[in-house]
Amino acid sequence: MPRDLPLGNGVLLMNFDANYTIRDIFYPHVGIENHVIGYQCRLGFWADGKFAWTADDAWKRDLRYEDDTLVTSVRLEHPGLGLAVRIADAVDFALPMMARKFVIEPGPKDVRIFLGLDLRILGNPIGDTALYKPDIRAILHYKEDRYFLHGGIGANGAIDQWAVGQKAINNQEGTWRDAEDGELSGNSISQGSVDSVIALHASGDPSADRVVYAWLALGKNLDGVQNLHDRLLEMPQHYIDRTRNYWMLWANKQNTDFGPMPPQLIKQYKRSLLTIRTQVDEEGGILAANDSDIQAFAGDTYSYVWPRDGALVAFALDEAGRHELSNRFFQFCGRVINPNGYFQHKYNADGTLASSWHPYWFEGRPRLPIQEDETALVLWSLWHHFDRTRSIETIRDLYGPVVVTAGKFLVAYADPAGLCKASYDLWEERWGVHAFTVGAVYGGLMAAGNFARAFGELKDAALFTDAAEKLKGAVHKYFFDDQQFRFARMLNCDRQGNLTPDWTQDAAIFGLFAFGMFDPNYAPYTKAMDGLFERLWVKTDVGGVARYVNDYYFQTTNDVDKVPGNPWFICTLWRARYAIARARSREELERALPLMKWVAERALPSGILAEQVNPFTDQPLSVSPLTWSHAEFITTFLAYLDKLSTLGECPMCHRPLYLRERFEAHTHDTAQLGTPA
Repeated sequence: MPRDLPLGNGVLLMNFDANYTIRDIFYPHVGIENHVIGYQCRLGFWADGKFAWTADDAWKRDLRYEDDTLVTSVRLEHPGLGLAVRIADAVDFALPMMARKFVIEPGPKDVRIFLGLDLRILGNPIGDTALYKPDIRAILHYKEDRYFLHGGIGANGAIDQWAVGQKAINNQEGTWRDAEDGELSGNSISQGSVDSVIALHASGDPSADRVVYAWLALGKNLDGVQNLHDRLLEMPQHYIDRTRNYWMLWANKQNTDFGPMPPQLIKQYKRSLLTIRTQVDEEGGILAANDSDIQAFAGDTYSYVWPRDGALVAFALDEAGRHELSNRFFQFCGRVINPNGYFQHKYNADGTLASSWHPYWFEGRPRLPIQEDETALVLWSLWHHFDRTRSIETIRDLYGPVVVTAGKFLVAYADPAGLCKASYDLWEERWGVHAFTVGAVYGGLMAAGNFARAFGELKDAALFTDAAEKLKGAVHKYFFDDQQFRFARMLNCDRQGNLTPDWTQDAAIFGLFAFGMFDPNYAPYTKAMDGLFERLWVKTDVGGVARYVNDYYFQTTNDVDKVPGNPWFICTLWRARYAIARARSREELERALPLMKWVAERALPSGILAEQVNPFTDQPLSVSPLTWSHAEFITTFLAYLDKLSTLGECPMCHRPLYLRERFEAHTHDTAQLGTPA
């Protein structure tokens, strides 16, 4: 089930699913120590003798955010209860706590809110304790140095009822069952596999709105969470308001006028920025996704730092002017890079090596278990970061251990023809020499050459750029079929080093253009890429671009002529970016807009983008949100504005525009302008 509403601040990340149930709580790192791991912290309502959890099918749910913020705007309505509730949730922008405001709309006289906390602290239930603490009138869960305080303000100025107990042992489903009659037992302590429920009663006139507050405070000791609890007791609304204001400032940092861009796309752009922020750890790691439901399919999660994903997200953040986050990511890279100059498969948010399925030993011989594109893309993105920020102090620290070391690794990891040696592809499925990889390596080598020239290291600069040009020539020779106008997605390598092209149509071929290797307007290449994207277009009412022909991952049909694979947001946006790169007129440029709108229209109502969607139902598939999907939208959105600025004048005020101005230097009085040209 997708995570419709992620809320986070770099230390604490909380995810709500489509039923408005909390399913993940990450602390103190984004991506590690999931204290819920996909179980349910339930929310229920009792109204004049009737009860329902929010997972009940009878609820009408509208799960959104307030515009330009990371404060939710949720409305729940249950006809059977005669109840409607508006809710605002906010993970404080700086402190490890979530505040919640429930507004009970006029209706039932007696309304009680039941909030469950079903934790597996440190990822397992062994040794957990849950208890009622009477001096602060709140529930406390703890294990080792992880503390969770669940409190609120009900009719009596604190929680009105409570119960703690065991779950999943001795035939006990959990303490949450105790809530369904509208009363809680008051049991005050339990250990081991435990959960808890608190109740808050809505007081006041039932013919008017009634307000109830709840919160969850996290910390590493009792004093810390009690301090947060005391602050929330005093003024809970303050922490919602200040968080709202902070994120509005952050989302509108540049106060940019986006000119003719459709409001739908501007809204998605800002939501994508905010969503990415929830997936970035305070120590720099950019997590691929934090939807724990993927465990049921893959036996693992996406809650890791892939250097490739991180580099592409950092690129988007730098394009959007959020350089602080990118800078932290590159510092993270400097800490984790292998001394030999390459990045390994993936990392945990604390910099430790993460799980992997890439072997060191395969078919009787050793191999280096890397995806070479990951190393190359960090270099490529780092140069872009430097080009945007001129952050010389950052580069001083990273030049030797990252730029030089990784650049020389890329030079050495090549065959005599100049082609890259085999590695795993960006989809992490195949071993060989891949189109996306060689495109990324070209971009990485050129970036290393740019750095070396900037530092006056002319010998190294020549080493890197010569290797890049040699690679470019070899790629044209081995990957392009100038008779049938097509690119190979990869070269298979046998034990003798023989290379055999794989002509499967794969969207990753876009990597040959994305990082500067080939000119997208060279006619033979254009013909090949047009054929590629047409073949990968999903021919159902849903549409969108698949990864490659006969993509097995979450495959929904074997009719690969009609559905080559499920449509991916990333791949659809690649088609848009290719159209943008080729555009020589405004008319040609506007061909990218329907593709961008296709993405925005298939976001969840909250603006969250998954990895892929069902080609028949439009429902999200795999993880949601996928950080890379949001980054690709940002990159495409800004690439469109960049290209528009090179094509002449602002279509609204007809003022000449220049590269990278992006409408920032002027605004429009739309009442006077009339209809844009």
